[in-house]
Formats: sequence, C-alpha cells, structure tokens
Amino acid sequence: MANDMISDIFGGTQNLTTTERAVSVVLGLGIAAAAAQPRPNKWLSLAALVVGAGLAIRGATGHCAIKAVTHNA
Repeated sequence: MANDMISDIFGGTQNLTTTERAVSVVLGLGIAAAAAQPRPNKWLSLAALVVGAGLAIRGATGHCAIKAVTHNA
C-alpha cells in the first residue's frame, strides 16, 4: 500500500504546465521556509511544512494526483 502511494505521488504522467510547476515549487519552498521559523504554535508550523513540501514535490515531479483524478472523472 505504501509503495502504491509513493508511486502515485512521484510517478505518473506529467499533467502540469511549466508555469504551474514553477509556481508550485516557488510557493512550496517559500511556505516551507516560513514554517522553519520559530513560532509559538508548533502544529501550525508542521502543517505549513507539510503543505510546502507537498507543493514543492508537485512542482518538481510535474504530476498532481488530485488534478489527475478530477480530470479523469
């Protein structure tokens, strides 16, 4: 099950444009960097780090599983 999830996140056909990929990487890295700053709410920082990393991975791979599901439905 974990291998399927990993291949779904990192694999698949590229379904993002170059602009979508660039924006995802820039925003993802920016959110992740902001999350690394010390904050009183550690859970919010963790959530921001996860979201930022997800966006950066989305942009780096060029594949968005959510977009693939919504366009195939």
